[in-house]
Amino acid sequence: MTSRNDFPPGFVWGAATAAYQVEGSVTADGRGPSIWDTYAHTPGRIADGSTGDVADDHYRLFAEDIRLLAGLGLNAYRFSIAWPRIVPEGTGPTNPAGLAFYRRLAETCLEHGVTPYATLYHWDLPQPLEDAGGWMVRDTAERFRDYTAVTHDALSDVIKHWMTLNEPWCSALNGYGDGALAPGRCEGANALKAVHHLLLGHGMALEAIRSSEGSYGIALNLAPVHAASGSPADREAARRVDGLQNRLFLEPLLFGKYPADVLEDTGMAAWFAQHEDDLPLISAPLDFMGVNYYFPTTVTAPEGPFSDPSKPSTQPGSENVTAIDTGLPRTHMGWPIQATGLRDILVTINSLAPDLPLYITENGAAFPDAPTADGTVEDDGRQRYLKQHIEVVRQIVAEGLPLKGYFVWSLLDNFEWAWGFSRRFGIVYVDYATQTRTVKNSGRWLQRFLTSDAPFDSYTG
Repeated sequence: MTSRNDFPPGFVWGAATAAYQVEGSVTADGRGPSIWDTYAHTPGRIADGSTGDVADDHYRLFAEDIRLLAGLGLNAYRFSIAWPRIVPEGTGPTNPAGLAFYRRLAETCLEHGVTPYATLYHWDLPQPLEDAGGWMVRDTAERFRDYTAVTHDALSDVIKHWMTLNEPWCSALNGYGDGALAPGRCEGANALKAVHHLLLGHGMALEAIRSSEGSYGIALNLAPVHAASGSPADREAARRVDGLQNRLFLEPLLFGKYPADVLEDTGMAAWFAQHEDDLPLISAPLDFMGVNYYFPTTVTAPEGPFSDPSKPSTQPGSENVTAIDTGLPRTHMGWPIQATGLRDILVTINSLAPDLPLYITENGAAFPDAPTADGTVEDDGRQRYLKQHIEVVRQIVAEGLPLKGYFVWSLLDNFEWAWGFSRRFGIVYVDYATQTRTVKNSGRWLQRFLTSDAPFDSYTG
């Protein structure tokens, strides 16, 4: 039965957040507007009509939140740095107040024995850069390099672990493919240009900041993709979706090439051929790779053609492929729960890059939590979810894969992007009206796991 003692002493246990989802104070101390400010204030974009203007008020309450994190037995905090706080226009003058905030945040982490892990881009592109073309143009990658350099130069004495990008799949294909996330553009296959410029920005940033004193990586949302049957058509559907979800990012980062079949499927081969000189920069060695894992996908082929370029889609080249319900239990997001998929995707990465250290940089679940009459938040579904996935983490470590840490998503309930406040991922409940924090039973369970030697099946939240 799994216990904390099954993990090596240096294994990292953390929780994660993202700036726009938790900070609030969107106009405080010189912060400029981001694409998420614009998107959230556009009628009809957010499910419940909310915005991140206040969110969890983490900008003012961060010290309380870090004390809470440390009290749960966690020893690492993965947060993102808001580009519009550092360079409000995306380019040009640096904002000292923005840098000062993240210094206070990092120093507070260190004071509580918590190691800060910073993500430099978690989707909040400064709006002036989007107005100039966003991630569809090369200049944005160069501006990202400049912002990264000034941020790292100012904070590298207190932050040693850095991730360039979080989930570039979402930034590119949700942001520019089907418009489901900011900036809300529907470019279809042309969204692969945003994929390239995001990865180029990653490479440029690493070149600008890498030092012997730091550790540098990227966080990708990766997932196993299965065919619904053994038929050639379903296997073809799985190949196409896996290409967009996984190989489109892993192959350029690890091997310095884009998957030729994906470029052919999407009709983008000619454009990418003009940018092959960028690949050595994109494939510069990583110190680690972060993996955000939530669920696997099982897909089936359409009756007609795979592709319909007239559809706004996150699946250019396979717009008509559909995911099927395999009967697994689901979260409030509708995502199937299958902990073994975490092992599958990490084994895949390890087979491609056997010596590359790995972190699970996000893993968690949304459920419709609500306090009981006595104030307790009984989130049994999340507790089961975490137990199942941490048991798989133990197995992965026992198999000898170079897995170095696990970050639960999320520390706090927060502004869940296009879902607004209608979805709760936190191990800490947030009353958005009062900003009161309440540790959920899943958080209490995690605290017991991290601070005792008892097997985790022997206690509940």
